[in-house]
Amino acid sequence: MTILAQQFEGCVLNAYQDQGGVWTIGWGHTGKEVYAGLVWTQDQADEALQHDWVAAQNLLALYSPGLTNGPQDALTDFVFNLGVGAYRTSTLCQLVNAQDFASAAIEILKWDHVHGVVIPGLLTRRQAEAALLN
Repeated sequence: MTILAQQFEGCVLNAYQDQGGVWTIGWGHTGKEVYAGLVWTQDQADEALQHDWVAAQNLLALYSPGLTNGPQDALTDFVFNLGVGAYRTSTLCQLVNAQDFASAAIEILKWDHVHGVVIPGLLTRRQAEAALLN
């Protein structure tokens, strides 16, 4: 199992607001339990990553069942990063479900913006996901 989030999120043990203003901690963990001043141990961050990654994988399987290997890793990372709500209604999901991975690899590159601005780190992440789709 490749957890791309470890490469792209980094691990921060003090809660912070990401570029979209979402409170985040650990390896990109978000939720109502994350707030200003929250501090985690490395073990808490690692445990949350494992839980969040499996949850993203399970949610992905609801909308695109049967994925394996590279496509599963790429799209689990996408769902981990952006949420299943963004994925399930997207053109990306439609292309994946049609088994058109070449077009999906192009489509995923469009998801590199925050508030209309291209974020270099997101572009790099989407490029890594696209490579796994091909």
